[in-house]
Amino acid sequence: MPTPVYATREDVMRALDSKLTARNAGQIDRALQSASRGVDDLCHRRFYPELATRSWDWPDSQQRPSWRLWLDDSELISVTTLTSGGTAIAAADYFLEPNRSGPPYNKLEIDLASSAAFGGGDTHQRDVTVTGLWGYRNDETTVGALLEALDASETGVDVNAATSAAVGVGSLLRVDSERMLVTARSMLDTGQNLGGAGLTILPNNVTVPVTDGTAFAVDEILLIDSERMLVVDIAGNQLTVIRAWDGSIIAAHTAGTDIYAARTLTVQRGALGTTAATHSDASTVNRWDPPGLVHDLTIADAMNRVLQEQAGYARTSKTSSGAKSVSVETLSLESLRTQTYNAHGRKARTRGV
Repeated sequence: MPTPVYATREDVMRALDSKLTARNAGQIDRALQSASRGVDDLCHRRFYPELATRSWDWPDSQQRPSWRLWLDDSELISVTTLTSGGTAIAAADYFLEPNRSGPPYNKLEIDLASSAAFGGGDTHQRDVTVTGLWGYRNDETTVGALLEALDASETGVDVNAATSAAVGVGSLLRVDSERMLVTARSMLDTGQNLGGAGLTILPNNVTVPVTDGTAFAVDEILLIDSERMLVVDIAGNQLTVIRAWDGSIIAAHTAGTDIYAARTLTVQRGALGTTAATHSDASTVNRWDPPGLVHDLTIADAMNRVLQEQAGYARTSKTSSGAKSVSVETLSLESLRTQTYNAHGRKARTRGV
């Protein structure tokens, strides 16, 4: 996962509702990258947040008023520092616009009631410098907590059950001020064992007795022996699961067998302009969430790419009149693409000169 994606590997696997195995992971990750960058191109903007410093000439060819800086495709979520000609401009002396609905912001305007101004550098080149959080929006959900303290170099991060159930490969997380990109997941011993009489090989034997049901979460992936299971419900100390998950093979399991869960995340530390840092045990884990339509379109496009590859890009469907066959993509994705662009596409602006 070299750059953030707008859905996870697990989102695609569940949406396909088929027993994909580890062999499909690379194919799905590649499809997610293509689908996410396709959404960026469709909407003419990048949605994920990135902390960075960017500069503009002043004045330049935009022929703008002396107090307005158009950011164009460099959309802002928030500003850390703003300088012009090497002089800092206080937050009280400028406005982020448009101010009707919050970020993304596409221009900065000096408050004309202040004494601040753009310009004043030795040359016009890169006179205005903005350090801030760039992107569409920084919508986050608190999903859980760390299960360990982290130093600044660890890339294997143990998390609690709630976090394990709420994130996947491709999730963008924030712990304190550091962002992390999830690139893989692996199993961690939960400290609990299979209770009752164990599990038979029958697919309708779906109740997993445990010592403490509160230590697990719905949507968490478990591993007992070599069989993976998806937790779909919890009643007291009884977990209801889907057997043979992720393409694993159903098998019988004896009482007392260790129960593992996908609670170790392999992450890219210090992602998107942040700095890898130390974090305390039980630190809060936040997940960045893309807009709903962007998320849905990414899943749909990634699914289509995976299925088309498996069919040699030969999947077609009859039109309503039955006159001819057209690409399945044309029939199923066009409406979703249109909805996504209408809701989140960056429209052209017209300058008054």
